[in-house]
Amino acid sequence: MPVVPAPVLSAPALTASAAALAALSDEELLAEQDALAVERRRLDVRAAAVAAEIARRSSRELGHSGLAQRLGARSAEQLVQRRGGITGREAGALVRVGALLASEELPALAASVAAGSLSLSAADAIATGLGPASDPVPAAVLDVAAAELAAIAPELTVETLAARAREARAALDEESVADRERALRDRRFLHLVPQPDGMTRITGLLDPESAAIVGAAYDAVTSPRRGGPRVLDPDELARQETVLRDERTTAQLALDALVELIRIGSAADDGRVLGAGRHAVRVLVTDADLARRAGAGHLEGQGAPVSIATVERHVCDAGTVPIRFDREGQVVDVGRERRLYTTRQRIGLAARDGGCRFPGCDRPPSWCEAHHIDEWGRDHGRTDVRDGVLLCRFHHLLVHDNGWRIRRIGAAEYVAVPPASLDPAREPVPMPARSPAARRLRT
Repeated sequence: MPVVPAPVLSAPALTASAAALAALSDEELLAEQDALAVERRRLDVRAAAVAAEIARRSSRELGHSGLAQRLGARSAEQLVQRRGGITGREAGALVRVGALLASEELPALAASVAAGSLSLSAADAIATGLGPASDPVPAAVLDVAAAELAAIAPELTVETLAARAREARAALDEESVADRERALRDRRFLHLVPQPDGMTRITGLLDPESAAIVGAAYDAVTSPRRGGPRVLDPDELARQETVLRDERTTAQLALDALVELIRIGSAADDGRVLGAGRHAVRVLVTDADLARRAGAGHLEGQGAPVSIATVERHVCDAGTVPIRFDREGQVVDVGRERRLYTTRQRIGLAARDGGCRFPGCDRPPSWCEAHHIDEWGRDHGRTDVRDGVLLCRFHHLLVHDNGWRIRRIGAAEYVAVPPASLDPAREPVPMPARSPAARRLRT
């Protein structure tokens, strides 16, 4: 079936459309909203089917020959996210609901989605909350529960609908509550996602027990701002008054408390959590900027520059690791003739590359492995900084397993040469350094 591109409205057309909408009555406007919702749901059904097929062609069993993996994506969800310009959460829902539509599980739920009466988000919430069929709860019983939930979905938010689905599963299968609790714990995670403006977004999932611990700390910090109970203890009253007068927002108070807890915990850790040695923040700065107390420095792994005052604060607290660059931006070789890169060489690679250099990858230096652009054994590659680049494990495996080659151009520029199976012309793809410090040193 050919894909028909959506019409692109000009600015005057958009203005006319807005004027027409402004002339509608409240009832007509809501009717238009309802009609659009139905049309969007019908389009989402096809989008989910396409996403499910992409997932089938990108299954783990196919390894790096899978569709998503060949294109440099870690998963079908990531490929769908990139191609569709949507969030990871939306892409995941498309893949999951698409798989549901293609299967024979929960036919009543699938029918509601196909008819456009149930959104993908609502269907995903119901299916996820009910969980898979089991001996105590066969598929037919789950399908009945799903149909009942789909019927009341228009009256509930997606979050409330998900909670109702979990409650329904618990009522149907009381003996498996511990197993489901364990399954939730297995899904916990924490991600730090750098943003274009230099900030970093924290995303994650807390299992119920972890949420209770973190939630209790959050409540303790923010309670005075959120109408928490007042106490008679003079010291606690003084603390609460201080919190109430603090110019920071409640959300900023919570974040600063989290950072402070981690800082204190890191200093007190005996090695059981963070390993041996202090994990200090690495500061990158030129001697010239530091000497004149002007310009900018960088914290390794962060894209936004920081002031020299911040650099000096970290230098005072944790010291610096000296890293020398030549005039072309290449880290001066500190290596030896050996198979594995030394700790100091990896520090140099991290400072120069700023993370995985594979095109489109955003993994930080701590997630990366040092790759010889000329293999040690076959091509007599040298273990020095000039002939190495940082690659995350996924792209390191991709390069070795799928015929990619990394080449150095000049002193410090690198390109990725794709395999002929992906690009018959094998046009090199630039691999720019992600380190803002290295870029500053070259200006």
